Amino acid sequence: MALHLPDRWIWDFWLADDAGVHHMFYLQAPRSIGDPEMRHWNVSIGHAVSADLSTWEVLPDALTPGPPGSWDDYSTWTGSVICHEGVWHMLYTGTNRAEDGRVQRIGLATSTDLITWERHPGGPVLEADPRWYEILDLDVWFDQAWRDPWVFLDPDDGWFHAFVSARANHGDPKERGVVGHARSRDLINWEVLPPVAHPGGFGELEVPQLVAEHGNWYLVFCSVIETQSSAQLLNGRGSGTYYFKADDRYGPFDADRVRAIQADETGSRYGGRFVRHDEGLRYMAWDRVGEAGFVGSISDPVPVEVDEHGHLVLAEAVTT
Repeated sequence: MALHLPDRWIWDFWLADDAGVHHMFYLQAPRSIGDPEMRHWNVSIGHAVSADLSTWEVLPDALTPGPPGSWDDYSTWTGSVICHEGVWHMLYTGTNRAEDGRVQRIGLATSTDLITWERHPGGPVLEADPRWYEILDLDVWFDQAWRDPWVFLDPDDGWFHAFVSARANHGDPKERGVVGHARSRDLINWEVLPPVAHPGGFGELEVPQLVAEHGNWYLVFCSVIETQSSAQLLNGRGSGTYYFKADDRYGPFDADRVRAIQADETGSRYGGRFVRHDEGLRYMAWDRVGEAGFVGSISDPVPVEVDEHGHLVLAEAVTT
């Protein structure tokens, strides 16, 4: 495994490339808490660097929950990083104790060196819009999903865009999972837009990532069995990482064309990410479940191929 910490569990992660050095940011929690299900409420954002995606040097933590009474005083969860005008910007998910962590919002932190991060002083910068997205209703779902922002710059329109794990405000609760969409000129002021991926068999589409390869656009996400609809469960794919394929970066991403990259009944690996290294595309995920239970570490990178149908294929799957 690429990154295993004896005293901490690691799960969701995201990467940034700075002059050929890979910076990985990841959610972490102390193993001493005993119950891995409690990791979400004992979380901080760790940081490590690598030249090869396999050997990592752990650096000081990037971000921890805010001070008591702040909008993110309970958790700092998954995000993404982009550089703008010489400053690194991290969008991240936050919750607070006053709401028992049930309402998710997206905040901003900035850095000039990817090591020391400063929160945006105005609080969260991006929140769910009830015109399209589900707002907290405990009779329908256990939280208000608005998390895991994936940020990118569209060179064609000059806007920054964020894809977000969200839920539609209508339909079967286990089919409301969507990928939300917002755009911004400055990464601070955001306009929320309709979703780019619509309901279709998933209660949640977690940790979205947009990947371009061989003329295709792939919207990657992950899902666990417990949040999938009965119709989706009939496909027998399980918990793991999936993707949509489209001709445009904004879709349409058709739920009927979802394919699994790596999924099984237990969700042994989860939250897969794609990263470019040595002029090729690589895939990494975090190890979720093993023979001894919860694992909480990051896997080694695997080369990715695109087959004759435009489908993403892991090299390890090709050779076995």
